[in-house]
Amino acid sequence: MKTVMWFGLVLVAVSTGKVIFTEVGQKATIECGISSYTKQLEWSRENQQIIRIGKRGFPTKGTAEIVQRSRMRPEPNLEIFPVKDTDTGKFTCKADTTVLEHMLLVVSVSVVPSGALQVGSEATLYCQVKDPNLGVTVEWKKPDGTLQKGSSTFDLKPVADSDAGPWNCTLTYGGETFSQTLMIKVSGPTPATTTPYDPQKDIHKPAGRNHTTEHKSGDAELLLLGLDWWVWLAVGVGCLVVILLTVFVIVLCKRNRERKKKFQRMKSTEQPLKPKKYCQCDRQAAAAKPQQGRRREKPSALPLQAC
Repeated sequence: MKTVMWFGLVLVAVSTGKVIFTEVGQKATIECGISSYTKQLEWSRENQQIIRIGKRGFPTKGTAEIVQRSRMRPEPNLEIFPVKDTDTGKFTCKADTTVLEHMLLVVSVSVVPSGALQVGSEATLYCQVKDPNLGVTVEWKKPDGTLQKGSSTFDLKPVADSDAGPWNCTLTYGGETFSQTLMIKVSGPTPATTTPYDPQKDIHKPAGRNHTTEHKSGDAELLLLGLDWWVWLAVGVGCLVVILLTVFVIVLCKRNRERKKKFQRMKSTEQPLKPKKYCQCDRQAAAAKPQQGRRREKPSALPLQAC
C-alpha cells in the first residue's frame, strides 16, 4: 500500500508542468514550479543540460547553443532571450527529487511575399511552430470575421480586395491558447489615366498649323543632342579656359628656353681671368752695416803716490 502511494506521488510530481507560448525574438520566462530546494537544481532541454546549481551554489552550464541565451532570473526560474524558433520543445526542471516538465512553443507569423500584395497575385500566410509533430491546432479568422480551421498555412489564390485587413490566428495546445494578428495590405492595379477632350483648345489653335508640331520644333531648337543651351554655354566657356591655359603654358616654356640659351651663350663667350703679373725690379740688396767694435774703455786713473 505504501509503495502504491509513493508511486502516485512521484507520477503527479513528474507530470506537473505548463505550456508557454512565445514569439521569435521575445523574452520567455519558464517557472520551475517549486519554491525551494536543498541539494541541487537543474534545468535541461530535451535531455541536454542547460544549467545546474549544487549544494555550494556554484552554477555549472552545459554546451548547447541555448545556454548562451539562458540564465536563472529569478531563481529557480529560467529566462531565455532572445527566443529562436528552434527553442520549441520540452524543458525539465529538477529540484532535488522533484521533476517538472514544461513545454515551450515558439510561434512565427509571416506572409510570403512580404509587403503589399497585388490584386490577382498569390500569397501564403504562416502561423506555425517549428515542430509540426506536436499536434498544435490552428484556427484562422479572416478580416470579415469568418472562421476557418485548418493547417498552419493559409493560401490566398488569388489575392482579392476583401483579403486586406487583420488576419487572426489562434493556436491551441494542452488546453492553452495563443493568438497573433497578421496585417495584410492589398493594392489594386494602377488604373490608366486619360485626359478628357477639351474643344476650347481647338478653337484657340491657329488655322492650318499644328500646335503640337510647332511646340516640338521649338523644343528641338532649344535642345541640341539632348542638352539645354546653358549646358553648351558652360562647355564652351570651359573649352576657352583650357585653350588660354594651354597657350600660357606654351609661351612660358618658350621664354624659359630662350633665357636658358642666352645664359649658356654668355657663359661660353666669357674669357677666363688671368693671374696678375707684378713688376719685379732688379735692385741690389742694401750693403750690410759694418759691425761696430767694442767701445774703447777710458784709462783708469793712476793711483796717488805719497810724497
